[in-house]
Formats: sequence, C-alpha cells, structure tokens
Amino acid sequence: MPVPPLYTIGPIQLLLNQIPEDSLSPIGYSLWKEETECRQWLNSKRPNSVVYVNFGSVAVMTPQHLVEFGWGLANSKFQFFWVIRPDLVVGESAYLPPEFVAETKERGLIASWCPQEEVLNHPSVGGFLTHSGWNSTMESLTAGEPTICWPFFADQRTNCYYTCMEIGNDVKRDEVEMLVRELMEGEKGKKMKKKAKEWKKLAENATDPHGSSPINLDNLVDQVLLRKN
Repeated sequence: MPVPPLYTIGPIQLLLNQIPEDSLSPIGYSLWKEETECRQWLNSKRPNSVVYVNFGSVAVMTPQHLVEFGWGLANSKFQFFWVIRPDLVVGESAYLPPEFVAETKERGLIASWCPQEEVLNHPSVGGFLTHSGWNSTMESLTAGEPTICWPFFADQRTNCYYTCMEIGNDVKRDEVEMLVRELMEGEKGKKMKKKAKEWKKLAENATDPHGSSPINLDNLVDQVLLRKN
C-alpha cells in the first residue's frame, strides 16, 4: 500500500501573524476575557527577569498543588506573572494563603487570563512554566522561550518529553523552586535558552514566504486540485 504524502505546515501562529491586523479584528478565540493590564507591569521589568506561569484552559489541580506551586515560585525569589483561571482548582475556588500574598506582592502578578502569545514575546519574560498543551508548546517555541512543564493529560506528556524540564505529578515546592532557579539562572537554563532561540529561528525560516511551510501548502493545494480534475 503506497504511503500518502505528508505536508508539514506551520507553526500556524507565525503564518497567522503575517495576515494584516485589520483582517483579523473580528476574530477572537480566547475562552476568557483577557486582562491586558499585565502589559504595563511587564514593561516595568528588566529583560528576561520574569517567569510566566499558565496551565492552559483545561488542566486542573488540587488546592495543595496550587499552594506548592505558589510557594515554589515565592521561594525562588524571581519575579513571576501567574495566570490562575477561575476553575483551575478542582471543585472549589483558587485560594492562596495571605502569607504568600504578602511575601510576593512586590514581585508577583496574578491574573485570570491574558494574551499569551503577546506575553511570551515580551522582552521581560525569561521562562515559561506550563502544562505543555499543544498551543502553549507552539507559542513558546515560536517566541523562543525555554519551558518547565507539568503535563496534565493527552499529548502533554509527549510534548513535555521533547521540549522542557518536567515537574513530577506529586508537586513539591522545593522542586518547583529548584527548577525555576535552574531555568532562570543555571547552566542548564542557559543551554535551554540558547536552544529555544534556535527553535524560534527554525520556525521563522519555515514560515518565511520562501520557506517549507508555504511551499508545502502550495504542493497540497496542487495535489488536491490535481485529484479533483
């Protein structure tokens, strides 16, 4: 049986960004209202100094996991921007202790949702703690951001295996702190940042007007029209 042709097209985010903004103005795909106030906060931070944290639109966690992630971020002493969805915690509202809020009020920002692609491309962001969903994986790749992952289900563990450092299912604050420090200032983190920039360049090359993505898309269209005729 002959093997069907395979046409690799993407990353879609970069292809979408080539369309004039006026053509996209009516289009929106965010599940929640984006809190854009984070822009001003990020603008006030030094380059590569902020850890961005977002576990996507579906992943959930226990109250204990939330607290462990929180204290891991706090104990790392790095600035962070953390997106906490209203339904992130299973069966109840997300709650962080007052001690955590007091400890991090000068270097942490929490929002319920944000324009993620814009945040990942902001100069102040130096790393991404994620669930490794496909959209987040591709957006971090095209932004050139190194990642720490906490995969939840489906393809996320596979995505994590190929792209980042992994946090175990039994979340502990000491492990979160250690991985954040390693990502932001360690030797492994420096290598990851270098590799992430290389991936970004490859993605840009693929979506260049003369890159593999437009060429493959043209070949796909030609093949479909050929079969139709």
